[in-house]
Amino acid sequence: MSDYTLWVIAFGLSMDAFAVSVTKGLCLIEFSWKFALRIALCFGIFQALMPVIGYYIGLNFSEYITEFDHWIAFILLCLIGINMIRESLSEDDEDDDPTDFSVKHLITLGIATSIDALAMGVSFAFLQVNIGITTAMIGVTTAVLCLIGVKAGHWLGGKIRKHAELLGGIALIGIGIHILYEHQVFG
Repeated sequence: MSDYTLWVIAFGLSMDAFAVSVTKGLCLIEFSWKFALRIALCFGIFQALMPVIGYYIGLNFSEYITEFDHWIAFILLCLIGINMIRESLSEDDEDDDPTDFSVKHLITLGIATSIDALAMGVSFAFLQVNIGITTAMIGVTTAVLCLIGVKAGHWLGGKIRKHAELLGGIALIGIGIHILYEHQVFG
């Protein structure tokens, strides 16, 4: 898998965390680097950790399904992408208390926003990627985008959130299609 594709995956996976960061930034009367760094660190760690867990889960099953691995990656990416698009079009706001910056609340959000990264980690077991470099790219990308998200949320207002999730969902579906293309499914 190319570095470009991995960066797009990192960007796509970080969109949920970015969207939550924007929401958190909206709640700050005054911008606070302390809160922005706390959010970025928490989300970056979870986005890097979950693919590693998924990767090792996937390795245990890879020898049984190598003929279908590209389809599994495609299906997982499409499901994640479709879910992100659905959430972006939904009127519900899942962040029930946007003013809560406690460690417990951020850990809960970190886990919730990185479930898609866990599924992607399973896909990584079937693709030829260096899991250390890949997860570092995902974690750093997420942390940087979360810092930007908190600042953007504070500065711009609430219109960015749904667009970020929509863009991330479309990117993940596109990557799934690209994986099928790389495996010459289309001829």
